[in-house]
Amino acid sequence: MHTWPVQDAKARFSEFLDAGLSEGPPMVTKLGTEAAVLVPVGEWKRLQSATRLSLKQLLLSNDARAELAIPPRGHVKRRAIARIG
Repeated sequence: MHTWPVQDAKARFSEFLDAGLSEGPPMVTKLGTEAAVLVPVGEWKRLQSATRLSLKQLLLSNDARAELAIPPRGHVKRRAIARIG
């Protein structure tokens, strides 16, 4: 992976972009620290779709299942109704 200081990437953006498309994702550094990576759109879309579950996948996954706290039926005490009259 080729590394570009942010100043060079800004000053020569067209060259930076071409290098990223032909040689693979370049790393951008800011003050000597890794700050960003330029990736092609196809790779970005693949990464986005891989991290996001569809509704179907979510509902079928074990993570979506939980025990519901439903009280048993027929065990509720009822209040007595006072009759007037």
